Amino acid sequence: MSSVVQPCARCGARWAVQGAPMHWCPRCRGVLLSPGKVDAPPEKRNYRWVARRPDHRDRRVSARTVRADPGPTPRYTEVPRWGLLDPPPAQPRAPRRPLRGIADRRDRLLVMTATAFVLAGLAEYGRYLILLQNRTRLIPSWLLWISDATVWLFGTLAPILALLTALSLVAWLIEARRAAYAAHGSRDPRRSWTLIAGCVIPGVNLVWPGVFLTELAAAHPDPRALRAVRIWWAAWATSGVLFVAATLWRNASTLQAEADGVSFTGFTDLCAAGFAVLTLWTVRLLEGRDLRGNPRSAHRLLIAADPAQEVIAPVEPGGASTAEETERSESAEPGENPHKEVVAK
Repeated sequence: MSSVVQPCARCGARWAVQGAPMHWCPRCRGVLLSPGKVDAPPEKRNYRWVARRPDHRDRRVSARTVRADPGPTPRYTEVPRWGLLDPPPAQPRAPRRPLRGIADRRDRLLVMTATAFVLAGLAEYGRYLILLQNRTRLIPSWLLWISDATVWLFGTLAPILALLTALSLVAWLIEARRAAYAAHGSRDPRRSWTLIAGCVIPGVNLVWPGVFLTELAAAHPDPRALRAVRIWWAAWATSGVLFVAATLWRNASTLQAEADGVSFTGFTDLCAAGFAVLTLWTVRLLEGRDLRGNPRSAHRLLIAADPAQEVIAPVEPGGASTAEETERSESAEPGENPHKEVVAK
């Protein structure tokens, strides 16, 4: 075996030289170094091993470049949040129902309806005062024109707002019942067209809205919701009776009856305004809010019980014992304890 070998610069294998020196390693195709003896000491080898970093070429190139001034040390006014933010995945938006848009305007329409009916009632009472004054004196034409304009304006605006409010309340009722039944893992047994027909058809709508709200309040955790629905139901039936009575009164033939009809119309307008406020209070109570729209806070009333033990001892009368102690102190000899117990012999 030949004592002359060629080491590989890549894998370190040693290959014996049998003839002419080779240039490439048969194993890894690396460069073969020049031939040398196997047992040659390091100082007599014609090559040497040098350890270099894997990135020695990049470092050699970067060493030639001019290093820039690193600048001041960065300072932070707060803790850096690099990679610390982990926002939750965006929830898919639920499809917006067509009735939800008008149901969201419910509160605003109720307030506008109540305001319009209050102004309509004041306009009717203003006309009634003009009729009273017209019995003894003439009324200026401009005052009559203002009275007619206000009565016509608010008398037309209030019913229109009331109709829009009724539509928004029906839409809210459908959505509220659907959400209430869905919270209990069920489905509303009544169809949407049934709810709409029960709330829109004249005569029938004096009964069925109360039934629908009662079913909704039965699933409410607050027991006051059912009582509020009953109060609203009674007021709703009463308002229907007042509306029919005011409509029939307008067909009166005598002047006094017509004047009383104006006064009664103003009264029904004010009752309608109060009913709008009552409706706003009822629907917000079903949603867990008060009349102003703030969340209702639960209150618990506890019965205060007497303490198990008496804190203050009862006071005993001390008149007789005081007199006895006085007699003993007077009859006692000097140096004798006046509180000494006396034993009868």
